[in-house]
Amino acid sequence: MSKKVFIGMLGIVLASCTATKQAVQQTSVTNSGKVWSSLWQQRSAEYRALCFQAYNLAKLRLDEALAKKTNKPLAIVTDIDETVLDNSPYDASRAISNLEYDAATWKQWTAKAACDTVAGAPAFFKYAASKGVAIFYITNRDEDEQAGTVKNLQKFNMPFADDEHVILKAGTSSKEPRRLNVLKGYDIVLLCGDNLPDFDAVYDNHPTEQKRNEATAKLSGKFGSKYIILPNPSYGDWEGALFNFNYGLKAAQKDSIIKAKLITEK
Repeated sequence: MSKKVFIGMLGIVLASCTATKQAVQQTSVTNSGKVWSSLWQQRSAEYRALCFQAYNLAKLRLDEALAKKTNKPLAIVTDIDETVLDNSPYDASRAISNLEYDAATWKQWTAKAACDTVAGAPAFFKYAASKGVAIFYITNRDEDEQAGTVKNLQKFNMPFADDEHVILKAGTSSKEPRRLNVLKGYDIVLLCGDNLPDFDAVYDNHPTEQKRNEATAKLSGKFGSKYIILPNPSYGDWEGALFNFNYGLKAAQKDSIIKAKLITEK
């Protein structure tokens, strides 16, 4: 091998190493984690098992409620995203490109009505409807996402998938006013969701991590009883609380906070 050829090959190797190093540096810890979260949601049998477990438990609790006498008709209030519909393709596309959530691209995604369902959700809600239980889908998707959302639910023949029962965000992100409105005409026997504000107003108004944990300890008896929670490692108020709900942070700032808050081996 001539000296010129060797130097040329060495230059290619060094350039490749530099490019790889730059690519690693450009990928934030935050989005690397979101890639793994989406991969787990899409590929692991464990994720599906947890969803089946949640909805199996929901069916048991519903049957208990159906056995009791009530003065009002029964209803279930459920969230949509990561509770009934699976948005992991959107999350994965953003994360693998090292991009944050973006409202415009999110609405492009929901308009496609391309979500698959969360394991166990269709069977459970269809069972509930067969027993005369109304389903109200209370979601924080915006009102201009109504058509795509209803279309996506109807694609899987989800019960009560209409404009009356699909209740989107109007003004406030708190779901409490919408839950209270349902309570005027129904007994809510179950609430299903992946994010704690889906269940109780105590989680509204961006409480700190400590206050969220304290509230969860006080409400511990309701989880698995009236509150049925689905796994979602990709996003939620837990993530907002981690960053003190500062949505203007850059990726490097988020990475710094994540590293500081992780409990590591001593």
